[in-house]
Amino acid sequence: MSELLVATSNAHKTQEIAAMLGVGWQVHSLSAFPGVTLPEETGTTFAANAILKAQGASAALPGLLVLADDSGLEVDALKGEPGVWSARYAGEGATDADNRQKLKAALGALEQPSTGFTGRFRCSLALVKDEQVLHVTQGAVEGHLRLEEQGAGGFGYDALFQPVGYEDTFGVLSPEVKNSLSHRARAMAEMQTWLTEKLQA
Repeated sequence: MSELLVATSNAHKTQEIAAMLGVGWQVHSLSAFPGVTLPEETGTTFAANAILKAQGASAALPGLLVLADDSGLEVDALKGEPGVWSARYAGEGATDADNRQKLKAALGALEQPSTGFTGRFRCSLALVKDEQVLHVTQGAVEGHLRLEEQGAGGFGYDALFQPVGYEDTFGVLSPEVKNSLSHRARAMAEMQTWLTEKLQA
């Protein structure tokens, strides 16, 4: 069985990645290595931050395959915000609820376009071993932002994001549906192909 560390303490994110990889992989989060801390996310792109996190964890855990993701929400009416600051949109230490509240307030102050508030979730994944970057992938899913939350599933901005082609938000859609079309699922599909071809051949 192959072993992979996901450089996050976010249990939801780790579970999503483990579900996407499926059998044959033993997936850990940073909760298994409480002494490891990640560097500050100083990158200006999702890919740069993913690489920073993966290399930071890899430096502390030589020999282990490390996967890090950086992802967030881009809203066209807000000129791409919150973007790379999605997790701390309402300030350092902000909760998901704090961030959603700030987003709702920001959108509520604008005149809604005839097309609605369009945006996308983006994800970058970086795979690192012994601090060397092995592969980087990207994924995105387009959708619309609601002004009222729907559903309690998922995390982050899921309850406000309605993907194109669906009537409900990620806060309502099942994990199976979300994992089939999300930004992370698309980045993981490409990463899984690479892993299969390069590491499990």
